[in-house]
Amino acid sequence: MNLIVRIVVTGVALWVATALVPGVEVGGEGTDQAITLGLVAVVFGVVNAVIAPILKTLALPLYVLTFGLFALIVNAVLFQLVGWIAAQLALDFVVEDFLAALLGAVVVGLVSWAVGLLARD
Repeated sequence: MNLIVRIVVTGVALWVATALVPGVEVGGEGTDQAITLGLVAVVFGVVNAVIAPILKTLALPLYVLTFGLFALIVNAVLFQLVGWIAAQLALDFVVEDFLAALLGAVVVGLVSWAVGLLARD
């Protein structure tokens, strides 16, 4: 059940990012859009579970050098990677450029944190 809640929370966060950030877009209407956001949320979870730890470990010296601010860059790269993977899977989710990825990653992080506080057991 916890996995489903996390997917829903991430889907809501992605939906908010598409509403607030120009350059982060999801296609479709109604149910199609919800299914697309759900599938992108699964891709987002897999990327964060598999690739993020490797990338964060490799970037550790830059984290230390920038007092953790490099995490914004790493998260933006991961967000852009999710957009690329979604395109390869024929999902209608687009991240246009790096600035959109940076802002989208910040919005998804903040919304996931806020909704996660509300969705606690």
